[in-house]
Amino acid sequence: MPGSNSFDARALPDAAAPVVPGVHDHVLEMSVHSLPEPGAAEVAAEDVQRTASGRWKMLLVVAMCAAPVVASYFTYYVVRPEGHRSYGELIAGQPALPDVAAQRLDGTPLRLPALAGQWLLVSVGGGACNAGCEHYLYLQRQLRESLGKERDRLDRVWLVDDAAPVSAGLAPALQQATVLRLPAADIAGWLQPEAGRALEDHLYLVDPLGHWMMRFPADMDMAGAAKAKRDLDRLLRASVSWDKAGR
Repeated sequence: MPGSNSFDARALPDAAAPVVPGVHDHVLEMSVHSLPEPGAAEVAAEDVQRTASGRWKMLLVVAMCAAPVVASYFTYYVVRPEGHRSYGELIAGQPALPDVAAQRLDGTPLRLPALAGQWLLVSVGGGACNAGCEHYLYLQRQLRESLGKERDRLDRVWLVDDAAPVSAGLAPALQQATVLRLPAADIAGWLQPEAGRALEDHLYLVDPLGHWMMRFPADMDMAGAAKAKRDLDRLLRASVSWDKAGR
């Protein structure tokens, strides 16, 4: 009737009318296309770039670590504000501690790089330790003790280059020293004496980074030891900003 809320049933779809697929219902289809893979040349270029970047970063880290050492050596050997000539001989190239295994007197192994982290005053000799060997062990101990409060920054090392037993009578001289057996060939591949001299004729100084950097003159006596102490004092002062006692 007019004005009433009525509906026309004819407006509804005929329930009996067939549904034709594809006419009223469309399935939404999505196509996924894979991204183009980079070519072998591009991958290789990226690898080269990453490798180069890594090497530069590594070199930067090494340079930052070595800078204080270089600066202290420059101050000591080039600027020399005190105007003194060094008693010990600076070693060109400064060979690093070789990655070889030594043995403590009790037979336990120790790789030499483990000694890094301290200044090392090194002597070389056979286990029988003749008079010259005993003299250098004595000088090592005296030099370390003469450094006073700085002595904990220096370790004494005796490299025994043979299998001969070490006399018990040397025990007092070896207190607080590191004694290691190492084949003579391994020692000779790292430390070198002056021309015409033997390895046991010198004391050798190794910096905390593990670099052999100084050789004291052969057959050092007490007067020479006093000069060696001045070298040690100056080196310890020059390196105080980056070297601390203890590994």
